[in-house]
Amino acid sequence: MIRRSKPEVLAPAGNLRSLQTAIDFGADAVYCGGKVFGMRSAPKNFSLEDFAAGAQYAHERGARVYVTCNVLPRNNEVEELKEYIGGLKETGIDAVIVTDIGVLMTVHQLAPELELHVSTQAGVTNYLAAQSLYNLGARRVVLARELDLQAVRDIRANIPDDMDIECFVHGSMCMAFSGRCLISNYMTGRDANHGECSQPCRWKYHVVEEKRPGQFFPIEENEDGTFLFNSQDMNMLEHVDDVIDAGATSLKIEGRAKSAYYVASMANAYKYAVNSYMVQRGFEDEQGNQLKPFKIEVRNGQATSGPGAAQSDLDQSQNEQQWQHEPLHLPQWVIDEPYKVSHREYSTGFYYPENQVSQNLDRGGYFRDWLVVGEVLSYDNENHRVTIMCRNKIEAGQEIEILMPGQEPIAYTMPEGEFKDEEGNPVESINHPASVFSMPFPVEVTVNAAIRARAKVRTLKAE
Repeated sequence: MIRRSKPEVLAPAGNLRSLQTAIDFGADAVYCGGKVFGMRSAPKNFSLEDFAAGAQYAHERGARVYVTCNVLPRNNEVEELKEYIGGLKETGIDAVIVTDIGVLMTVHQLAPELELHVSTQAGVTNYLAAQSLYNLGARRVVLARELDLQAVRDIRANIPDDMDIECFVHGSMCMAFSGRCLISNYMTGRDANHGECSQPCRWKYHVVEEKRPGQFFPIEENEDGTFLFNSQDMNMLEHVDDVIDAGATSLKIEGRAKSAYYVASMANAYKYAVNSYMVQRGFEDEQGNQLKPFKIEVRNGQATSGPGAAQSDLDQSQNEQQWQHEPLHLPQWVIDEPYKVSHREYSTGFYYPENQVSQNLDRGGYFRDWLVVGEVLSYDNENHRVTIMCRNKIEAGQEIEILMPGQEPIAYTMPEGEFKDEEGNPVESINHPASVFSMPFPVEVTVNAAIRARAKVRTLKAE
């Protein structure tokens, strides 16, 4: 089993293009789902041929691919599941993410060459569960999102060194424990535990008095409605050092239903943060060369319970002091990235007991302060022109940013009188999505770089 010498940035992908984008923008691994047995039910999920192509693309660039098989299957799905696992093992993927213990054992038997990762939906909250799953063949556990950092430390200190811990660091949170919810199934017939959640937790709610049927009374959170179960999103970008120090092997970004632009922006930001951590802690130099082994410091976890770490023998204040470090320093452009993709209000999840996630009280949709207006198709070094696929209206004088891997976005003002259409004819603006045009640009930009612009009006839209 290949072990990385630094924390893994794990990005989501809803299709092959998103997978390739995630890797291009720094993801060390990508998780994705197939047409069946994954927790995101959508036609754009991966076919077996897509998995094979994605695995090849990833491996050629030193990255890995994990496939979600984390639904809770019913009896009538067992035989289809076995057939599906048989097909997966031929695609070259690296791991399967499972929830159900029967699925875990079936993958172990039918495809022993694949790593087994246990999904957050399994609700692992202690090292006894993690150790038991390890004994059954699992080599990674995705911890329940409801844990604080101390719980992560204790689990890390009491499981085998070669068992990975994966922790969510960014994206949507769920009102149900570890995402196992029955509200959608009850209200709409769409089973959340089969990837079909209709997200009723984001809906507006009113109350009805028994003797006044048909009269709906607001609960008066505000004039826009009442949101009873509507969790904030997670954003741990500025705190990845705390998650890594707690013992996380992999930092997981939520969002398989999100756009390729979202994946690019978040993979880029978190990869930059991890690289910054490695340099600022002295594990690597600026060029990425190892100066000291990463795992030594992380594996000296501050366990407060379990073998060799009885609570009565530990002075908690000294224990905390031992782990004091300078906070991770990130440039402002990195800190700003989560606010340039669609998002709800942010929180730090459950990691800090004194400041836990709460609900969005006044809206069920997403903020969109920035829009993707295009993506780079090619760059002409001789004429210093960039060819762009338009996604939203682009006009002269518009302020844009070009997002490229591993560096600060390039700010630019769209030039006047310099646009040319695909045939080379001058045009004043680009009004049609999916149209191709070119314009002058002073520096070389990479293919698939995202071009974004601030929205003229702050948009709020449900997803």
